[in-house]
Amino acid sequence: MRRTRGGIAYATGGTDGPLLLLLHGLGATGAVWTRLLSEFQDAWPGRWAAPDLRGHGLSLAEAPYGYAVHAADMAELATELGADRVTVLGHSFGGVIGAVLGSGWYGVTVDRVVGLGVKIDWTDDEVTRAQAMAVRPAQVFGTAAEAAERHLKLAGLWGLVDPAEPVARAGVRVVQGGWTAALDPRAFGAVGPPVETVLSRCAAPLRLAAGSGDTMVGLDAMRRVDPDAVVLEGAGHNAHWEAPEAVWHLLT
Repeated sequence: MRRTRGGIAYATGGTDGPLLLLLHGLGATGAVWTRLLSEFQDAWPGRWAAPDLRGHGLSLAEAPYGYAVHAADMAELATELGADRVTVLGHSFGGVIGAVLGSGWYGVTVDRVVGLGVKIDWTDDEVTRAQAMAVRPAQVFGTAAEAAERHLKLAGLWGLVDPAEPVARAGVRVVQGGWTAALDPRAFGAVGPPVETVLSRCAAPLRLAAGSGDTMVGLDAMRRVDPDAVVLEGAGHNAHWEAPEAVWHLLT
């Protein structure tokens, strides 16, 4: 893993050319892209980078955690990699950050943004619960396995990823007294601004997609933002893990 001057940890590969920026969802880490990368990284005509967003994984855990702060972190990463052009593939929360980066306000040329499983409609109760999560202290567990289980649940990967897999272990931190999920709970504080409004301000071409079994977003909601939004059959909320070939097709 490398690290930007601002403290964002990231994995990278490929050669000079357009940058594919892979942005994970809230609670996950950049390791969630390993299945897609293992199959398709050699097909990308340039460089790729899969960061741990601020407050996640190995990146710095320092507030604030608003969408714009994350987008600024990603602009710094793209700049440090010398990327002239960027394509963003963002899952859920990462898709919203990609749309903010694609606004054109960060000095980075974004060719397009693909948002996968972006939850557009939030009830007041859902926002309240997310804000409540932001002020709760992180749970400390007696074993790394318990912390890995908590990480997978926070990332929405429970039942899809074995807690012993590297993807799960990437979401665990050693702390005083035991282990914890590698997530600063304050990151939940980003939830609140209307997602549809944020997405609508993306100046770069924006494509939205979601798995047919994704209960967090439906086609009607996505098509309010992207009339050509698509559904990926047989996948759920984590389509990049469940159906990497279909997700890659969105880029090609």
